[in-house]
Amino acid sequence: MNAQTRISAKGQVVIPKDTRDRLGLTQGVVLDVIETPDGVLLREPRAKQKLSFEETTARIRKIVKYDGPMLTIDQLSWSAEAEREFRKRKHIDG
Repeated sequence: MNAQTRISAKGQVVIPKDTRDRLGLTQGVVLDVIETPDGVLLREPRAKQKLSFEETTARIRKIVKYDGPMLTIDQLSWSAEAEREFRKRKHIDG
């Protein structure tokens, strides 16, 4: 269903009652205001997903397209000191 509303002098927008009832929007509900190419979208905030470690690493692997073996926390915890040591060894070895 399409409906129309007006913006008040204070910048407030009233969502028609039948729309609020149908969507279950009650007083105090927080809505995200999202700018789109076509205008403004109001929606309830999406619940943050809580992913397991395995799900998180699978998503990261997909993004970076890494097909190698799993890395340890120590391997992922690369410090500036480790970087200097790596470069020093690479220079000596290479």
